[in-house]
Amino acid sequence: MRLLPSTLLIALLTSSAAMAAPSGISPSIETMKEVVKEISSDAYEGRAPGTAGEEKTLSYLVQRFAALGLKPGNKGSWFQDVPLVEIAAKDVSPLRFTGGKAPVSAEYGSQMVIATYRTAQPHVEVQDSPVVFVGYGINAPEKKWNDYAGVDVRGKTVIILVNDPDYQTPGLSGPFNGRAMTYYGRWTYKFEEAARQGAAAAIIVHDTVPAAYGWNVVQSSWTGAQHVADNGDGNAKQSAAIGWVQKDKAAALLAGAGLNLNSLSAAAKKRGFKAVPLKGVKANVSFDNIVRKHQSKNVVALLPGKTRPDEYVLYAAHWDHLGRCEAAPDGDDICNGAIDNATGTAALVALAEANVKAGPAARSQVFLAVTAEESGLLGSAYYGNHPVFPLGQTVGGVNMDALGMAGRAKNVVVIGKGKSQLDAYLDRALAAQKRVASLEPTPEKGFYYRSDHFSFAKHGVPMLYFEGGQDLVRGGPAAGAAAAREYEEHRYHGPKDEYDPKWDWSGVKDDLKLYYDVGRALADTTAWPNWTPGDEFRAIRDKSRAGR
Repeated sequence: MRLLPSTLLIALLTSSAAMAAPSGISPSIETMKEVVKEISSDAYEGRAPGTAGEEKTLSYLVQRFAALGLKPGNKGSWFQDVPLVEIAAKDVSPLRFTGGKAPVSAEYGSQMVIATYRTAQPHVEVQDSPVVFVGYGINAPEKKWNDYAGVDVRGKTVIILVNDPDYQTPGLSGPFNGRAMTYYGRWTYKFEEAARQGAAAAIIVHDTVPAAYGWNVVQSSWTGAQHVADNGDGNAKQSAAIGWVQKDKAAALLAGAGLNLNSLSAAAKKRGFKAVPLKGVKANVSFDNIVRKHQSKNVVALLPGKTRPDEYVLYAAHWDHLGRCEAAPDGDDICNGAIDNATGTAALVALAEANVKAGPAARSQVFLAVTAEESGLLGSAYYGNHPVFPLGQTVGGVNMDALGMAGRAKNVVVIGKGKSQLDAYLDRALAAQKRVASLEPTPEKGFYYRSDHFSFAKHGVPMLYFEGGQDLVRGGPAAGAAAAREYEEHRYHGPKDEYDPKWDWSGVKDDLKLYYDVGRALADTTAWPNWTPGDEFRAIRDKSRAGR
């Protein structure tokens, strides 16, 4: 259920103290440029957690925050320890399927990727594991949908389609919201459910459109060291092997069992689909793991509030990236992460600087740079489970991830537009710039579940996350779509996401001002914005705020 923006505004503006008008303060783009250029340089080696690049990043951020006069936010410390386990696969065999009309083999890197969440298993071997095609791999009782109904996959290898069954449905209607991906469509969920079902191995079929990125992104993201949360039990209940396989290899696998991938994919889109065992087909793969436990860190900087210091507004961005990754043709193997997410991290510093300049707000403001977003939102998830400041006293906040350099736009794209009353704060700030908020043009990509705001939303804290708009002042929607496509195809999660002195910062300047105005309004208001009635996170928020 969604309220119209005008209704939200009326509800929030009934008190004159509810929302301050946008201020005349604009955060410094020069500060952002300095920070982005520094932490995306080769000297930081791609800012992977647990590396020298992390140490340099943390030291630099603390230096910047301390120079501004911010306080260490975690009981006198600038850091919150996040226990992680780094796992690097080596000596990976091909993924082989035998027993069909002809054997099918997929080579590591170019045709398949494989890993494990099991942190206490130095060697993984899946041997002669029966193979089952489980459609989209979804078990959603509330939607009366279970792709695992009537099949026992314990000890078996499951082949899974990416995204939701109705991702091709026009609009936002359908059992899984049509084009708008739900959490059931995310690869993280599919591995979680396969583990609950007892699968020995879970392999997702890569398809560029429903995955929302090409194989190059999968390859660069999965072939280096992976990080998982250190939960104390070695993740023993997880599947032994998890990974992705190229679509043509999956098609060959099914054809060898007398089946057709396209026909099965069409059948899997319908409620009541039954998983299909691949008669006689067995999966085999093996690899060794180099395992290292370490403490990564979230950076927690505090600007204390003037009159209500025990109420908190949160600014979040992830400082990490992929480190050294699959080399480009020119030999460059550092994934610098300049856009993703040196820009968001730099925005934290610029926003802190602007708020110091403006003087203390009524509420405290927390500037949180989190680790291991690229490994599955691990740093923000840890904060959500172990909050430094009580979540029931956290008013809400903003999340900044990958600010684009396409130039000024007439709009912004709000990820999860209509979910919370924070939209009204953004609408107010946008009106001052004569801009508008737009729905996601590609909701099938599931961005709501792919950045750190999701970790706080799960605990009921309203978080605003928007991206630079695609309706560009120069070139309109076509130019915006082209810029997004160029970044995704050629730089996203690759060595060419590097700082460029020729970037056009004009759109970032506009968006940074929005983040400042929204955050500052939250910090000065007496209101407690909530999720809209009927939203999935509303009940959690109501419970956390009960009695306050």
